Amino acid sequence: MEIQIGDVIRMKKKHPCGSDAWRVLRIGADFRLECAGCGHQIMIPRRQAEKNMRGWTRDGEERALR
Repeated sequence: MEIQIGDVIRMKKKHPCGSDAWRVLRIGADFRLECAGCGHQIMIPRRQAEKNMRGWTRDGEERALR
């Protein structure tokens, strides 16, 4: 996957604030994500993030997973 810092990813489950969009702040073995709705930050393992993603957006282009 070609996820870069600054991309917005969509997850299968929504955050308690109601948003399913997360901004990527850090990439490595773990992803640091910031909720686009409330600004809450989390770190989750790369494997879990890739498993729970529905798609991502970069520069206004929507990309869906196959």
